[in-house]
Amino acid sequence: MELKLLQDNGQIGAGVDASPEVFGRDYNEALVHQIVVAYQANARSGNRKQKDREEVKHTTKKPWRQKGTGRARAGMSSSPLWRGGGRIFPNSPEENFSQKVNKKMFRAGMRSIYSQLAREGRINVVDGFTVDAPKTKLLADKFKAMGLDSVLIITDSLDENLYLASRNLPHVAVVEPRQADPLSLVHYKKVLVTKAAVAQIEELLK
Repeated sequence: MELKLLQDNGQIGAGVDASPEVFGRDYNEALVHQIVVAYQANARSGNRKQKDREEVKHTTKKPWRQKGTGRARAGMSSSPLWRGGGRIFPNSPEENFSQKVNKKMFRAGMRSIYSQLAREGRINVVDGFTVDAPKTKLLADKFKAMGLDSVLIITDSLDENLYLASRNLPHVAVVEPRQADPLSLVHYKKVLVTKAAVAQIEELLK
């Protein structure tokens, strides 16, 4: 199969040969959903903290005697049954949200995403993508000439000028093939891949 070549002026050029094993697969929505959710979950860290009955500041004195009052028996006011008492199963920053996805499933999901991007025309090949200096304006002008605003650039080797110029653009990311993740691939409107990076992606996902 072929991926369309995008020129610097935004025009579509000749096609570039690509492996149908990576860019021509059927779309598996359930699998893509699973690997995207797992990726988000694995990036999550706990930020909630609640106290259990050991940590709340309460006296350990028995509120009233055990028998004879007609009230329910109570041992201490830090009980989870009492207002202001500790939680039975408190949230903790150490809580683990990670989800496991097998390598085989992850690769299949990534192939499915790349294939769907190719079908939708959201992925294009470029000969190379560089800027002369690490200036955000230079890169912004280049995207404007190409008619792009939300772009993920997958390059075979990270160019320092390109990386520095892209850092201050809100809807632009520059990564190498090994760093491309499922969330970024589905998030950005357009994915640009250098010719050499296409071969690297095919090698990673074969």
